[in-house]
Amino acid sequence: MIPRQILKKVKRIEIRTRGLVNDLFGGEYHSVFKGRGMTFSEVREYQPGDDIRLIDWNVTARTGTPFVKVFEEERELTVYLLVDISASGEFGSGQQLKRDIGVEIAAVLGFSAIKNNDKVGLILFSDEIEKYVVPKKGKSHVLRVIRELLYVSPERNGTSLKNALDYFLKVAKRRSVVFVISDFLDNGYWSSLKILNRKHDAVGIRLFDPAEVRLPDFGLAKVEDPETGETFWIDTSSKSEREELEKRIDNDMEKFKRESRKIGFDMIPIMTNLDYVEPLLSFFKMREKRF
Repeated sequence: MIPRQILKKVKRIEIRTRGLVNDLFGGEYHSVFKGRGMTFSEVREYQPGDDIRLIDWNVTARTGTPFVKVFEEERELTVYLLVDISASGEFGSGQQLKRDIGVEIAAVLGFSAIKNNDKVGLILFSDEIEKYVVPKKGKSHVLRVIRELLYVSPERNGTSLKNALDYFLKVAKRRSVVFVISDFLDNGYWSSLKILNRKHDAVGIRLFDPAEVRLPDFGLAKVEDPETGETFWIDTSSKSEREELEKRIDNDMEKFKRESRKIGFDMIPIMTNLDYVEPLLSFFKMREKRF
């Protein structure tokens, strides 16, 4: 039995996010993603005016005649939400935790998908797969997705993006739209992310808390890593120590951006103390212009 407070929270999220979808995101989502799912149909001989990027070089080499791939537009899309529910998401220096913001964004994307008659699937992960919800259509299904996001208590604390991405690549048989919602505080996942990005229409939503980017001065403090349980002391009253830590953080963020650009992986940074609507809308508009 799902607790009553969870059901109330689901209703609040539904009311808030459905309003955003109706007022803001429905059209943006539709124009960016709808009709971009393509399935292979056949090959035929090249004709003047065909896009040379569609040439099937294997068939062309075998026959000695240029052939192009022909694709058919899918009428509907399958949208997957890959949501990180590891212990680092329970951090928040303000009014909302990273995980809370992630749930709202997932709800907005889910309602946007069903508004356009698309299927929505869900994978919740820590360093294991915590929950898999098979893609389906309809409002009742999206409400179930939101309930799972709120109700599931992870078995593990750690993060393995690689495990989550590899699992998705096994279960998703057709090209899909994939939103990876995480703080991306992990290593060793870039090769899997590169494959995901090549096979699917992938978008990352990276969640930050401002205290993770610029450390506040709260004196000498004992800090615990929520995922590993490791503890260490940090003197935030020391300007030089703060600057050294912030320099390492900045370097890590720049490296992340550089690797994302290298594989063509689209990323939306979301700060927990700011409204997420504007970054999402800006991204959708940018994608619309690009395609």
